Amino acid sequence: MPASEYARELALAAAQAAADKKAQEILILDVSERLSITDVFLLTSAPNERQVGAIVEAIEERLLALKAKPVRREGEREGRWVLLDYVDLVIHVQHTDERRFYELDRLWKDCPVIPFVDRDLVTEGAVSGAAEGRE
Repeated sequence: MPASEYARELALAAAQAAADKKAQEILILDVSERLSITDVFLLTSAPNERQVGAIVEAIEERLLALKAKPVRREGEREGRWVLLDYVDLVIHVQHTDERRFYELDRLWKDCPVIPFVDRDLVTEGAVSGAAEGRE
């Protein structure tokens, strides 16, 4: 059974919040067929601890606006790998070095990807495309 619509909605909102803070390599995976404890993983990374913290904060704010609170939060103090557990959605915000070392992307590569497109990139592309068309 594929991920619930609620889990997908939370994941996409969290992904956009991460993108707004310049997160790198945003990946949303439907793990519902492989795990019984959650439906979706959101994986993302940042090059330093401060940015990891900023991404986590932005995600929590965005999801709180959707009335979602994490039931568990781990790794905030170190800022190298923060896990936010929203039951239906588990978010991993990793330092780039941890992302390369642990390779969660490879570990879960058989899971379907939930498409995510940063709305700001789409908007910028539309604006620059329109500007090019006027020349």
